Amino acid sequence: MSDIIKLVLLIMAINITYVSLTTIRLILMIKALRGFASLLSVVEVLVYITGLSIILTNLNSVWNIAAYCIGYGIGVYVGSRIEEKLALGYITAQVIFYTVNDDAPQKLRQEGFGVTTWLGEGRDGPRMVMLVLAKRNRQKELLKLIDSYCPSAFVLFNEPKNFRGGFWTKKISRHD
Repeated sequence: MSDIIKLVLLIMAINITYVSLTTIRLILMIKALRGFASLLSVVEVLVYITGLSIILTNLNSVWNIAAYCIGYGIGVYVGSRIEEKLALGYITAQVIFYTVNDDAPQKLRQEGFGVTTWLGEGRDGPRMVMLVLAKRNRQKELLKLIDSYCPSAFVLFNEPKNFRGGFWTKKISRHD
């Protein structure tokens, strides 16, 4: 493999790593995990300075500049995929069943989800509304369970920045 190709691949790899680390660090900061974000930033800056010094000493090649740009774009994608796999934090799901189903909330609670229910009024009559709190890495599992109880349920997911009170805060302090 020629030195030009090796340099292009090195520049891409460094930038993919740098941008992925930046993406993860930003997510950690948003999730209020500042300690982890600070530690990660040390590695991030080391990778950045290494990549920057290589690209600045090799600006004479359009291939190097292209590698830097392509690596940046791929890094955004890779970083977002890593964040998706980490699934840090919590989600709340607002679930509207078109029929009242008293079993679903109890079964969700047995599976470890925090559930609050109330009756709502829809266009065509009464609806059961649930507010479900779960770890984000269990979102797909929650959706499967909801689908098994009511495939036509309306589900809206949100990410709470923080919360207090309720059984979750007791559970978190014991287990996390």
